[in-house]
Amino acid sequence: MESSQDPATSSAPPTSAHVVSQTGPDAARGARILIVDDDPGIRDVVAEFLGRHGYAIDTASDSRTMEQALARGPVDLIVLDVMLPGEDGLAICRRLSAADGPAIIMLSAMGEETDRIVGLELGADDYLPKPCNPRELLARVRAVLRRRQEPRAVDDGMGAACEFAGWRLDLVRRELRSPQSVVVNLSSGEFSLLRAFVERPQRVLTRDQLLDLARGRESDAYDRAIDVQISRLRRKLDDGGGGELIRTIRSEGYMFTSKVTRTP
Repeated sequence: MESSQDPATSSAPPTSAHVVSQTGPDAARGARILIVDDDPGIRDVVAEFLGRHGYAIDTASDSRTMEQALARGPVDLIVLDVMLPGEDGLAICRRLSAADGPAIIMLSAMGEETDRIVGLELGADDYLPKPCNPRELLARVRAVLRRRQEPRAVDDGMGAACEFAGWRLDLVRRELRSPQSVVVNLSSGEFSLLRAFVERPQRVLTRDQLLDLARGRESDAYDRAIDVQISRLRRKLDDGGGGELIRTIRSEGYMFTSKVTRTP
């Protein structure tokens, strides 16, 4: 973490392993963030900086202490290091990734595109290479939490769920049910991507449009990230017989092929 590049991180870090909630411009969100990193210096810098922006902060150094923190109460977002002792961050991400679980932003000192792709494939909502500027991390946190906490389920007054080809996507509960009425777990990123499709059915959407719609303007995600998310989403739809719902339009982008009905 590039604490030297941001004056907001210059104050002394908290001495406790668990930072209490603080008030600030983001306090109204009521979000609890868990920082999982085996480097105490990075943990303290991130905890102090995010805490001063109104978030309730907890910290952990590995999967065991992470589970202890999760047992103390619900967590809205996990800032998760890839390189951890014991169970690594990728394995943790795979285990926790679900629409009703915490959002995940992964950090990695490796910074390789392959690692970013794997993290997104496993269900991470965003991914940052280390070192990173604390203000950039804050922007990512805000963007991910906004996607999680501000569902636009009734924007057009047409209903809070979308039905297509026997599937049902509940925009309030963030729940996808297959034609067999089986709940399909989606990561936050997958949910946002599917929502972008079902709200614009039978239209070609470019990768740039999908990045903007599903990940937000604050993200510097790249085309390949969308391809990875679509691949994951297709596999999950295919398990319920919906493998042809998302069609690749060569040199243009993607199209959601089914008609969509909005229902209460």
